[in-house]
Amino acid sequence: RTSCAKGASTAPTTGSMLHTSVKASEMSKKASETLTPSQTPGRSMYLSNRGNSIRQQQGILQEGFVQYARDQYDDAHNPDGILNVGTSENKLCYDLLHKRLTKPDMLHVDPALLQYSDWRGHLFLREEVAKFLTHYCCSPKPLKADNVVVMNGCGSLLSCIAAVICDPKDAILIPTPFYGAITEDLQLYSDVRLFHVPLDCEAGGKDSRLFNLTVEKLEESLKKAKQEGIIIRAVILINPHNPLAEVYTLKEMIGFLEFAKRYELHVIVDELYMLTVFDESVTFHSVLSADSLPDPQRTHVVWGLSKDFAMAGFRIGTLYTENSHLVEAVAQLGSFHGVSGTTQHQVAQLLRDREWINEEFLPENRCRLKAAHSYVTGELRSMGIPYLHWPATLFVWADLRKYIRESSFERELSLWRCFLRHKVLLSCGQAFSCSTPGWFRFVFANQDHHLKLGQCVTRTLHTLSGLTQLFRYCLS
Repeated sequence: RTSCAKGASTAPTTGSMLHTSVKASEMSKKASETLTPSQTPGRSMYLSNRGNSIRQQQGILQEGFVQYARDQYDDAHNPDGILNVGTSENKLCYDLLHKRLTKPDMLHVDPALLQYSDWRGHLFLREEVAKFLTHYCCSPKPLKADNVVVMNGCGSLLSCIAAVICDPKDAILIPTPFYGAITEDLQLYSDVRLFHVPLDCEAGGKDSRLFNLTVEKLEESLKKAKQEGIIIRAVILINPHNPLAEVYTLKEMIGFLEFAKRYELHVIVDELYMLTVFDESVTFHSVLSADSLPDPQRTHVVWGLSKDFAMAGFRIGTLYTENSHLVEAVAQLGSFHGVSGTTQHQVAQLLRDREWINEEFLPENRCRLKAAHSYVTGELRSMGIPYLHWPATLFVWADLRKYIRESSFERELSLWRCFLRHKVLLSCGQAFSCSTPGWFRFVFANQDHHLKLGQCVTRTLHTLSGLTQLFRYCLS
């Protein structure tokens, strides 16, 4: 993590473009809501209207993972199963984690761990989280344990934050594309909506980068929301970004925070991939590294172990905020989202082991991620597929528009299903509310033999490119 590059180089884009607009984002949302009518459960007489709505809600990410779960690839037991390069998980470091998590200090139980705890999380864990974030976020002053809340995943935190800063039917600004599950995180419990800030997939005019977020675009979307009578309470910012993998500079982030302060908007900053930057050309800067925040009472930072420590199954998410009222309100919901005492002990032990983190895990993890990223991007370049080049996160955002016959979300969905029929699970752009059809997210943080199996991706695309009978079958 050294000096920050001014901008990411991007392979040249190809194919026609659907003009980026709020309408296009709405088209994307509708497409994801009507994925497979035949598989959507019918209305149940045993459930309320809300219960039926929850039961029937299934987006592309959920549909793909359900199919994958039924037919997972396995070297020995299911070699013809589905290869998952769609779910953002780091599967490169199991050996490192197994070695550390099976050490004697992890195998500890005392009565306090078996009893109810503070629903913000045990004090010993919140203290370790505060120290950890102080160090790795480069905070100019020690962060406080009283400002930390720990829950069973960042999705739970997003849901709870939305519940206490918004009323039902209120909305939160979010640039598109964005990690699609945030929609359910906010809507299922809290009935809070997202109002899209569509980003253009072409560079031009003032935009030097693809999907470039600016304060002007935030201003424009906020104005449109007000014209439509929608109450905006907050902004969600993701850095490093999912699915773009872009790393925003601290100057850019402060500009976004100043925009929010002007309109008294909360800002939820998702920094889940803050340690998953694996090239010296780019440095991540947490908003917690700023000497002062424009509006600290309305700035809330979310981080967890799922991405940076490849431990999605541990279900640990952390919130840092200086707003004591928000902490108190979120804590009231903590009984629904608690973490077991033994898990909290293990996480605290892990976070305080700086020697293991700095000398073993982070260097080796970054080395493996860099190698996997290089392999996948090399395959994309060999096929002439443009992509956003950012050495961060666990995935690459790639432009497959030349493989769909027309610029529509229906054709994008057909291509996604074509991959799935050929045992490859990817994530398509409409799952992230991308306003332009044809973009896909490739997760590269997989074992070498799985990445090589990803050659079936190249075979599928070469077949499509050749306009063979398979092409006509998949996209008809």
